[in-house]
Formats: sequence, C-alpha cells, structure tokens
Amino acid sequence: MPLLVAATQREARHERHFDRGLGCPCAALPPSGRPVVTGAELIVGLDAGGTKLGVRAEALDGSRVVDVALPAEEWSASPAGDAARWLHARIRRVLPEGSTVAALGVGAQGLDTEEHARELQEELGGLGYRAAVVNDAQLLVPAAGLQSGIGVIAGTGSIAVGSDASGRTLFAGGWGWVLGDEGGAPAIVREATVAALRADDEGAPDDGLLSALVRAFGVDAAPALARAVNDDPTPENWGPRAVAVFAAADAGSVLAVGVIESAGQNLAALVDRLVARGAAGSDVVVAGSVFVHQPRLLAAFTRALDATRPGLAVVPLTDAPVAGAVELARRLVA
Repeated sequence: MPLLVAATQREARHERHFDRGLGCPCAALPPSGRPVVTGAELIVGLDAGGTKLGVRAEALDGSRVVDVALPAEEWSASPAGDAARWLHARIRRVLPEGSTVAALGVGAQGLDTEEHARELQEELGGLGYRAAVVNDAQLLVPAAGLQSGIGVIAGTGSIAVGSDASGRTLFAGGWGWVLGDEGGAPAIVREATVAALRADDEGAPDDGLLSALVRAFGVDAAPALARAVNDDPTPENWGPRAVAVFAAADAGSVLAVGVIESAGQNLAALVDRLVARGAAGSDVVVAGSVFVHQPRLLAAFTRALDATRPGLAVVPLTDAPVAGAVELARRLVA
C-alpha cells in the first residue's frame, strides 16, 4: 500500500494520499467488470479509507472470489444512511451476479465512536446485510490473526485503537493533521518545517533538512517555504513531501532524525494511553503507508514502545487490513 491517507480532524487519519500514481492491489476482472462465479453465498469484507475502498469476498469454504480496490476519495462515514448506500452500491458493483452476502464486515475511516459504528451497522441492516462495523484501525488485530491487541495506523494521519476486558472500544489520537496526527505524513512535514525554520531563525547552518524541504516544495528560501506550507494546509500539499524528511535523515540531517524520533515517541504514547485505560492484549499491530514504507519510523516507534511498555510486541501487518473485515464477517456466521 503506498504512502498516505487523510483526515478531517478526528474523522480522518490514515491512508489518504500517497497512493496516487503507484497503483493498487486490484484483482483483474473479466471484460464485464464482474467475477464469473455466480449464485454463491459470500463472506464480504470492506476497508473504507480516504483514497481506496478495499473489497474482499470469499466463499464459505474460504476460497477467494473478489479482491479489489475501488476509488474512495468521496467516502464519508456521515450521515450513516448515505454511507450505507454508498457501500451497498459498490458491493453490488463488484460481486458476482446472483451472489448473496451471508455476512459483511466493515472497517471505515470516520467511525470514531461506538455509537457511530452502530448507526452504520443499523443502516446496513436495513439494506439486508448482517454486518459487523468498526473503525478501520480495528481491522488490524483480526487481520493479523489475533483475538486481542492494539492497532496503530500511521499514514496521512495516525490513530491507535484497542478494547478493554469488557469489549469497550478505546481510541487515542486521530485528531487530524492540523491538531495532531503525529507520525502521519502531513504531521511529519509540519514538524520538520517548524524545526527547519526555527533553526534558520537561530542562525544555525542548514544541516540538510531546510534545503530538502525547499526543494520538495519547489521554492527558493525559508520565507517562501513558510508561505508554501501555510497557504495550502492540506494533506495533499503536506503529505507527499514526507519522503523528503526521511531522505534528509538518511543523508545525515540531525534535525530530520529528531523529527522522526519524536514521531515514533508520540505514536508509542498513544499506545501507552490506551494501556493506561485498560486496553487488553500483548500485541501491537501496526499498519499504514508511513509505517510500511519508512523503516525509520517503525524503528523509532518500536524503541519508544520498548522503553515504556516492554511487555508489548510490535507486529507489522503483512496482509491487507481488509482481511480483518473478512474475519469479522466470518465470526458472524461461525
């Protein structure tokens, strides 16, 4: 999965904008645009993010029938009725003609309360679906084949999600790139810009970070960099420049290394807050484009978590998060 995702304050986060031009893991469909298997009962999983809707469908015996990614820039979890109809239209678009959905699992960006998830579940029920509906970060633990644990996403935004012994869902982070989302790509660019401009104000020589950002934004000096960042404070503008920060760190910029280390520490702090509130499990499953594509961030996060919660194991997700949605759906018919 390519780099990034977006957020609209608490309603956005992880995977919104680094996949442009990098392709998607879409399964090939026949010329009709639909799979050729017909008349089957299917287990369906959906992963609805800011850029892509992952759709995976399996027969009851576990054989995979559909595994595609559809454009989802217009996805919104609110209002729930509109969201349910949006999902329904795309399910019918890709499933084999004549097939039925035995159970549906949905993980969606923007479902940041249990009440909101229940609303969408009820709306999907009104459309005939037996559904399990959660925040998209809650797909990570079941996608990893685990029964309990904490999921952490770092993409365009960042969020950590777990549950306590009673099953109550716990959230930390996910406040959007303007207010927080430390460890997400736009926030890394935000913090790197602050660090580089502050050093320039202090008269410190450029250690490579300022020049990397100036080049990334296509400007010629620090004042123009400040304008380029401030005048378009969007994940689309900030996020793609995160690669420049990591490149500067690789080239020896102490400031860039510090920004990345701080991002890892802030992500570990999200986990620490959840554990302090009673989050269960000994595994922390991580996913999201920045974690996936930037090993420096994963290493910084792992070091920070080892320092604060040495009993927790970091588990990078190796399958797509939509696998967790399929697993949640299977549990409905088990």
